[in-house]
This record gives sequence, C-alpha cells and structure tokens, in this order.
Amino acid sequence: MDCYTANWNPLGEETFYRKLELYSMEWGLREDLRDCVVAAAPYGGPIALLRNSRRDKTPSARPLLEIYSASGLLLASVPWKSGPLVHLGWTAGEDLLCIQEDGTVLVYNLFCEFKRHFSMGNEVLQNHVLEAQVFHTEFGTGVAILTGALRFSLATNIDDLKLRRLPEVPGLQKAPPCWTVLAQDRVTMVLLAMGQELFLLDNTSCSVLTPPGLSPSAGPFLRVAVSFTQRLLALFCDSGCVWMGAASLKEKFCEFNTGIRTPPKQMVWCTRPRSRQRAVVLAWERQLMVVGNSSECIRFVLDEDSYLVPELDGVRILSRSTHEFLHEIPGASQEIFRIASMAPGALLLEAQKEYEKESQKADEYLREIREQQLLPEAVGQCIEAAGYEHEPETQKSLLRAASFGKCFLDKFPPEGFVRMCQELRVLNAVRDYQIGIPLTFTQYKQLTIEVLLDRLVLRRLYPLAIRICEFLRLPEMQGVSRILAHWACYKVQQKDKSDEEVAQAINQKLGDAAGISYSDIATRAYDCGRAELAIKLLEYEPRSGEQVPLLLKMKRSKLALGKAIESGDTDLVYTVVLHLKNELNRGSFFMTLQNQPVALSLYRQFCRHQERETLKDLYNQDDNHQELGNLHVLGGYGQKRIEGRVAALQNALDEFYKAKNDFAAKATEEQIKLLRLQRHLQEELDKPYLDLSLHDTVATLILDGHHKRAEQLYRDFRIPDKRYWWLKINALATRGDWEEMEKFSKSKKSPIGYLPFVEVAVKHHNRYEAKKYAPRVPPEQRVKAFVLVGDLEQAAEAAMERKNEAEMSLVLSRCSPGTDGALAERLNRARAQLLKK
Repeated sequence: MDCYTANWNPLGEETFYRKLELYSMEWGLREDLRDCVVAAAPYGGPIALLRNSRRDKTPSARPLLEIYSASGLLLASVPWKSGPLVHLGWTAGEDLLCIQEDGTVLVYNLFCEFKRHFSMGNEVLQNHVLEAQVFHTEFGTGVAILTGALRFSLATNIDDLKLRRLPEVPGLQKAPPCWTVLAQDRVTMVLLAMGQELFLLDNTSCSVLTPPGLSPSAGPFLRVAVSFTQRLLALFCDSGCVWMGAASLKEKFCEFNTGIRTPPKQMVWCTRPRSRQRAVVLAWERQLMVVGNSSECIRFVLDEDSYLVPELDGVRILSRSTHEFLHEIPGASQEIFRIASMAPGALLLEAQKEYEKESQKADEYLREIREQQLLPEAVGQCIEAAGYEHEPETQKSLLRAASFGKCFLDKFPPEGFVRMCQELRVLNAVRDYQIGIPLTFTQYKQLTIEVLLDRLVLRRLYPLAIRICEFLRLPEMQGVSRILAHWACYKVQQKDKSDEEVAQAINQKLGDAAGISYSDIATRAYDCGRAELAIKLLEYEPRSGEQVPLLLKMKRSKLALGKAIESGDTDLVYTVVLHLKNELNRGSFFMTLQNQPVALSLYRQFCRHQERETLKDLYNQDDNHQELGNLHVLGGYGQKRIEGRVAALQNALDEFYKAKNDFAAKATEEQIKLLRLQRHLQEELDKPYLDLSLHDTVATLILDGHHKRAEQLYRDFRIPDKRYWWLKINALATRGDWEEMEKFSKSKKSPIGYLPFVEVAVKHHNRYEAKKYAPRVPPEQRVKAFVLVGDLEQAAEAAMERKNEAEMSLVLSRCSPGTDGALAERLNRARAQLLKK
C-alpha cells in the first residue's frame, strides 16, 4: 500500500494512467501473436486464435482454431477445415464469427461448437473478401466487408440479416490504408482514408470530409480508431501526428506528434466514461504510447508482441506471457491515494489505519474531517474507490475505512455500502484465474448482473452462477430457476448416461422450481436426437399445453391426443385432432377417434359446422341412423330449391324409419307434405308461403281471407281444436273481420270458451265487439270479462251474485271515487255482509 502510486503515470496535470497485471498467461503459445489471427471479446471476454504451428512442417497440417478464457485457460480447440480465413470477431452474445474469403461467415460458440453460417451475398462471393470488421451498435452485432472490387457491404445485425451495398468511392484503385465503421444517429456508415482525404459512405452517398484544425503538414492518414462508445475518433498521419476529435468530425480535441512516422500495428482509444481526459493508445513492435490532450505522452516498453483490446474504461493488453489492463485512474482513487492528499477520503483511510494501530492520530484525523463536515463525503469516496480497485486487499482496506467512518454518522444510508460489498464479492469471484472474466466495476455496471449470469451460463459455470444468485437474493425466475433450466438443457446433451438416469437427475435437481419449463428442456433433448428422453422429461411438465406441441413435433400424435384430453382444454384437443387428420389416412384417423370418445365428440361438433360430409361418413361408419336423419334435415334446409329440400327430407325420413324413431319419421313426413302444399299455395296465390310453420301458414290464409283453405289444413294436419280456434280469432281480429269472427263464434260451441274473444277484441281496441261476448262467458269468468269491457255495473252484479269477495275487490279496485261512488258503496255493503257470515 505504501508504493500504491508507483505504477501511476501522469498524462497532463490532473490525470494518471496505470497498467496493472490481470493474469500471468499460461496458454503455451509457440509463436508470436502477430503470426495468429486474434480476436478478443470486450467486457473481459474470451480470446480466439487461429494459428498454424511453424514447427509442424507437414504440408497437410491444418490450422488450429482455439478459444481461451481471458486468463489463458483453454476452453476448446478444433482443427480449421473450412476455407481461408480473413477475420475473427465476437458477437455481443459471445459467439465467434469466422469470416472467410468467400464471404461465408461461420458462427461458433465458446466451445468451438458450430452453430450456423450465413453468406454476405453473391457479390462478395464473386469478388472475395479483402478485409472485414465486426462491429457493435444498438441494433446488434454487425459485419462490414471490403471486397476485391473495392466495394463495401454491410450487415448491421447478423440475427436479422439485411445486406447493404454502399456507394462506390471515386478514385479508389486499391484497398485503403485504413477504414472503420461509424454509428451516428442510428445510421451505420463506413469512414475510410485515401491519401489526405476522408470519405464517409452512408446508404446513398459518398461524401468527402476534412478533420477540423488538422495541421497542413500532417500527411496521408494511415490509421483510424473509433472509441468504444462511437463518440470519439482518432487519426494517425504519415507525419507521425495523431488527430483526436469528435466522431462527427465537427470538433477537434487535440493533436499530438508522436515523432514516429511508422504506422502503429494498432491504435485504440483508452478513456473512461465522463472523464475530461481523452487518450489514445498506439502499439508498435516494442513500444506502447499513450497520448492525449497534453504536450507529454506516456511510453511503455513491450517485451513481447502484444495485442490491444479496447474496453469501455481502458485497454486490455495481451501478450504470450501476460494479460494487462491499462486505464485512467478514477477520480475517487486519485483523491484518496495521491501523495500528500488531504481529501476527506484520504484522511479517513489514514484514520482507520491509525485506529488499527491503536494510535491517537486516528482521533485527530477524524476530528479534522468532522470539523469540515466532510465525513459523509469521505465515506462515499472510500466506497466508490473500493469499486475501482482490482486487488482484494486494497478493496478491504477502503471498505474498512468506510465502515469506520459510518460509525460516526447518525443517518448515513447503509444500502450503498452493502451493495458495493456484494458487487465486489461477485467481481472477485469472476476475476478468479479459473473463471477468467476480468470485469472492472464500470464494465460490470454497464453489463448488468443478468448479462454476467448469462455469460457464466455460456461457460457452463452453473454452480458459480447459482451461488451468485443466492448471494444476491435474486428472484427465482430471474436467477436460480433460469440457470437450472440452462444446466438441464446442457445435461441432456451428455450421451454417456441413459435416458432414465438423465431424466431422474434433472427432476431431482429441478423439482417444481418456479419458472422451469420441462418442455423447453425436452425440446433440447429431442433436438439432440434423444426422443425417449424428451418423452420422459415431458412427464414432469405440469402444463399439457406445453407437452402437446412437442409430442406432435415428435410424431407421437396419439400420446399427444391423450395428454390433450387429460388437460380438458378443447382448443388443445382440436389442435391434435386436426393434426392427426392431416397425418393419418381416413380409415386410421376414424379408428383412432373411436378409441377416444371425447375427441370423437369434439370432432363431430367441428364437422357439424365445417365439414358435414365428413360427419356423414362418421355416422355411416357407426350406423347412427338417428344422427344421419338429423344431418339430412339440416342439409335440406341449406338447400335453396324446394326439390332439393324435399329430397333431403325424404332421405331423413328413411333414416328415421331405420332408427325406429316413429315420432321423428311422422314429423318429417308431415313437413314434406306441408312443403308441397306451401309450394302449391305459393304458385296458385302468388304469395310467399314457403318456410312458414304450419300455424303461420294457417294464420296467413285466414288473414288473406282464404277460410276454406285454412279449414282444409286444419283437417288435413289434425290441428287441435283449441289451437285452431285461438289461431283463427287472433287472425280475424288482426284483419278486423269482426263479422266473420261473430259467425265463427256461433258456428259451434267454442272449445276455448268466450273469454278469449273478449280479450282479443279488447287487445285490438274494440270494446264494442268485446261486449257481445261478455254475457256468453261462463259465470266464473264473467266478472273478469265485464271488467275488461269496462262495464263495472254488470261486473258488480255478477260478483255480488256469486258472493265472491275477491271478485268484489277486483271491481272495487277499478271504481273511481268521483263517478262510481254509489257502486262502490253497494259493493262495500255486500262485502261487509259477506264477512259477517
């Protein structure tokens, strides 16, 4: 701790940079990195190498594609059997992209397992790939290609491949010395240098740009670099000058002359978010230079061939023996550790150290901080600085100081301190040599814990991922359950154990954990060629809706049908039944349904609405004459022509006789008779009678004055007397034929009595006619009849004659005090006498 600032290198007056060793690499490279195609993923990601050992002089020796962790541990390797490789790059999801000379892009996972491939188009295939770059934007991971025809092609998102051919660059005779991909305002462009000119290619145009403030003696551009955030741009010129400015090329930050005219092997940005200092790192064979908005620069000697990996807050430096991280010292760390610093955080750190020594100086330092009322700031500085430190001992020292200072504060919120302790434990765990993910605190906050867990899962570090979830107390759906599901999907790929053992192991580990989908795991098993294992796993899936689709995909349709019926979900049953219908021949399909009554019933219901001919075949197969008859009846009434309808009803009649349903047969026979009669009436009277019911037909004939025809129907179809009389008096009243109605009432004794005559006449607002029938009403209904026609005197007489209190009350309720007072008095006296008895 005493020499903490020994590796600090100043750049300007207020900024320091340091290079710290992340890992001592033990990957056993037999050649320099310059002899390999190298790609390292950002955020402490894996390293891919394609090399061909020089020691192996065998002409047939294949290059070897290797993937290492950031700590140099070999994750996987595979002989390269494809075409000539131009470029390697990593996607945001840590898949490796291998871009071949013919424009084919092969995609591998972290363990060199082939996932898929895609092509960059026919033009690239014909002209070959000269150079390529993999880049990242908000749209996803993209690929940029420079073809042999000196044309650029772009795909901004490889997961939704849409190729764009950029405009031609005028005067371009050979590959440009440098070019890069720029993402500005959601538009992806290519910036290239040709001599002393910069060309910007977008979707439709090629424009020439000039960096503002560039020295006239700068010379041609040889290198270009865009920052990690796509906001900054650096250009290296033939004169050894480095221009730094905004990526929009509208603002210049500074210009620095390196004094070296040889172009660097690599040039990358090294800047921290929200930092005022903007620095660029240049790497030559044996020298590393950091330049920024200062007249001085920082130089490092490189003992070995190195490779630079730009990061969000610094640069990783790879070599055969070491893996280092070059970054700007954050403000909080500078404040605390700078020599002779009197910042509150520095004083608090000293106070804590003196307290451990049991020295009185601890009180003096603490009092000085408290007198300035800077203790909360001091605690905050120590907590913040702890996050930026890579060494656990330094982290602990700073956190102890923060904890010490918190003891003297009444209302300091503990959440920030606790969260930092938790996050540092997570970071220290993943930085371990065996894990090899050297994330900084800034990168971790940008990446988020969810993505970090995904990366651990990709590396198949399931126990560590689960321990982190449990330590951070993440919800099961986001944490442990999700990781266990990934573990199970990996487990089913292991073919050294039997299906039964794997299924039991997965169920024992997962149980009924929230958010686990056994159907997803079973799908992975099926994709790996383990159909029986998939079926066993589906037995643990509680949701039938998730089981059935996979069973159908596996062509286990009968099993899927059983599961669907067990679920009670009719939509699911329909899905399986229709799938079976398309999969099996007609006979096998019907036989399968015969063994599943629920499915058969639902299919019949479906056919009733959609496929009546199929339903007819089903009923024929079952000799179900009753349903066949019903089907013929329904089909008949779908016919527009009367002949077709009669023919269908005749078929229905035959089926009803076979079913020995005499009632249905008789009803169908009479309907045929009625249809024929209606057709005859329609032709003779030139009025629509078809599709009327028997009653409506009779009523219509009466309304039209065809009483004899109505009488004929009454006799032919044996309409009950009471029903016919009701039909006729209603129709006559509607027609207003009161004379005919009176004749009809006298034709014979009414089977429905005469009160209906009164009611129908009153209903049609004809009390005069109604009064004719009131005296003919039987005594027990006479009071009601007289009340309906408004003759309260007669109603009262009838009620008193019958000595019926209820009827008297009915009449009284209709009496008005002004006009019927005498009548009401008579009724009241009669009621009183009746009550005395």
